[in-house]
Amino acid sequence: MLRKKRITGPRRSREPDVSETLQNSNQPVAKVVPNHGISLAEAFRVWLRVAALSFGGPAGQIAVMHRILVEEKRWISEGRFLHALNYCMLLPGPEAQQLATYVGWLMHRTLGGIMAGGLFILPGIVAIMGLSWIYALYGKVGIVAALFFGLKAAVLAIVLEAVVRIGKRALKNRILIGIAAAAFVAIFFLDAPFPLIILAAGLIGFCGGRADLPEFQVGGHGNDAQDNDNLLGEHLPSHASPNIRRSARVATIWLTLWFTPILALLLILGRDDVFTQIAIFFSKMAMVTFGGAYAVLAYVAQQAVETYGWLRPGEMLDGLGMAETTPGPLIMVLQFVGFMAAFREAGPLHPLLAGTLGGLLATWVTFAPCFLWIFLGAPYIEILRGNRALSGALSAITAAVVGVILNLAIWFGIHTIFRDIRPVEWGLLEFDAPLWGSVDLWALLLSGAAVVAMFRFRIGMLPTLAATSIIGIVLYWAGMIA
Repeated sequence: MLRKKRITGPRRSREPDVSETLQNSNQPVAKVVPNHGISLAEAFRVWLRVAALSFGGPAGQIAVMHRILVEEKRWISEGRFLHALNYCMLLPGPEAQQLATYVGWLMHRTLGGIMAGGLFILPGIVAIMGLSWIYALYGKVGIVAALFFGLKAAVLAIVLEAVVRIGKRALKNRILIGIAAAAFVAIFFLDAPFPLIILAAGLIGFCGGRADLPEFQVGGHGNDAQDNDNLLGEHLPSHASPNIRRSARVATIWLTLWFTPILALLLILGRDDVFTQIAIFFSKMAMVTFGGAYAVLAYVAQQAVETYGWLRPGEMLDGLGMAETTPGPLIMVLQFVGFMAAFREAGPLHPLLAGTLGGLLATWVTFAPCFLWIFLGAPYIEILRGNRALSGALSAITAAVVGVILNLAIWFGIHTIFRDIRPVEWGLLEFDAPLWGSVDLWALLLSGAAVVAMFRFRIGMLPTLAATSIIGIVLYWAGMIA
């Protein structure tokens, strides 16, 4: 009898404590999380569908995920989706891929996050690699150059559409519009560092949220009844609870996966080898590329052309045209840069083999940190849902990103429509100005037609890209472009 008390007594005392704790924190009893009913096999099919439809840059990709995960499948609520999105906007790297990783992790733990984030980039890896081979082998052939001429002309319309779509979602009042405008002025005219812009916006939003200003509380609809109509529910899954030991383990694993190839290349090949340079440079980009490809493209293009000599002027736009025509994040353009860098400095390797390895290396060091940011930070973000100060900070950061994307749209317009530009420095002002006599008439007309097609007639991105590419080839055949 005494033995029975020793066995059953503690069990009875512990179990009510656990249930009570979970109920008080609005959580169901542990091990109820799998009751959302979504198997890994079904999730695999859904994430594969998301990946196949992930065209159109971050705005289009986020819209696809929202439609499938929130509206159609009802996996998670809109409030939770937007909370995760704002956190991903805060991170360096592609927010859409990180958002997929976040939701996959919420639904099926680490394996689900790896599956969702990995599938999201897999089609882009394969497609960009194939196009990089074609570009390296035939890029100087007239018809291929004409194809990319057409692609580049449509990029401007696509980026402008991204500004409009993200702006409609993020800029809900005059204060947020002012933050976006200030971010644009700071980065375009003052050459302010993007991290500084993000820090300033986050600080303003944090203070506004803490002061309970309504202008900074524009997130989801967590209080709506229908917002709770989702399979995951509004509770905190057991695996999403922050834990210092778990955080240390996650950091150790993913930092090892990220840095091992870099250290191996540094020790074996030396710092001046192209593969080491690719690994180090794109690892740095992975830590500072806030706002995704749109925000970092100008800097990468400058470094790749002027500092390293990996690309020739204008080739970054060719790479972005590839990324726009294929599924996956636009940051996949970095794979093209890594490919061309190693292709042109192949050493003893065959150029195509070197290019393939360089492209895959650039992809690895770009995306390995993305999983680290999510698996390490998401548990702490989850427990902060509903925190007004954090919500305000994330809303302000999203607004600042809109201004940065507008900066990129103008950068694209200048470099696509004009053949020559000149740097302008006037006091604190520092920006690139076009030489008006160097306008490319066909690029101007083709870009204008793409803008009209997408904005006025609501023609989709892929038909627009296809049409401008065909027109570019026709113009080449007609002898109107070289």
